[in-house]
Amino acid sequence: MSSTYLIALGSNRRHVAYGLPQAVVRAGLEECAALGTVTARSPVIATPPMGAARRRFANAALVLESELAPPSLLAALKRMEREFGRRRGQRWGDRVLDLDIVLWSGGRWVSPGLTIPHPAFAQRRFVLDPACTIAPGWRDPVSGLTLAHHHARLTRPRPLLRGARSLPK
Repeated sequence: MSSTYLIALGSNRRHVAYGLPQAVVRAGLEECAALGTVTARSPVIATPPMGAARRRFANAALVLESELAPPSLLAALKRMEREFGRRRGQRWGDRVLDLDIVLWSGGRWVSPGLTIPHPAFAQRRFVLDPACTIAPGWRDPVSGLTLAHHHARLTRPRPLLRGARSLPK
């Protein structure tokens, strides 16, 4: 039985064959077609570094129809990361290619090493910005909110606290 997945892609290191991170992400978008049918691809966007990473990232998202079950898809994505030159290392550090399963048409999945929905996707603009260009109506099975709702919550301006004192000039 076929499942639908939302996959997030990111890179902030050059690749010897593909070049700059934007090109690495574009190549990753194409390579994912080997895992099923890519039905939507977002534009590649530039985002600031996060955590220990020092370089800006290129990020994108895609929708994939695949016969693979979530653990098998994760294994295939990790293999693809290694083929692109990713090495285990520092959390949130620089990487050639990062591939994450964000959402799955089957709802929730919890097993050692894999949690769907991705636990932090709703707090990450680098995931939500490209994902909303291709799947704004996809609902998070945990909160019931769409990707567009999560994006609005993350990006909306927040008023100052009532009674907050301003800093002296």
